[in-house]
Amino acid sequence: MSGAQSSSTRRANHFSLSGGGIHIDYATTSINGTPRMTYHDSVRTLSFSGTDIRIVEVPDLGSIASVTLSITVDVGSTTFSVLIPAVFVSPGNTVSISTESVTAIHRTPFAPQLPGQRDVYRVRRLVGSADQLDF
Repeated sequence: MSGAQSSSTRRANHFSLSGGGIHIDYATTSINGTPRMTYHDSVRTLSFSGTDIRIVEVPDLGSIASVTLSITVDVGSTTFSVLIPAVFVSPGNTVSISTESVTAIHRTPFAPQLPGQRDVYRVRRLVGSADQLDF
């Protein structure tokens, strides 16, 4: 959308997205003012809120919302990040969106000084809807 958004549109704050065996439900805010995310794949369903969700604004991309799916001592961790584009919706409506997610495996070897790649990424296309919820 070019120029200023119409006074009848508002920025979306709720996203329901699926793809590659993953479903997420993400709200930038909630009844208590904190973000919330539910992550579901074939193995687990996890819920996150507040500071469990790391949000970074990237001027050329939008927001990136990241959560830690698992941590294994002396082995590493797995994180999930989703690109949240700027989306504007009319009150009471939803819009279809498409975005990308990255599941990253962060390896923590016993001998961290050894050379080699520590992070492995799996990128997935997510599609779904965005709307604006009032809390």
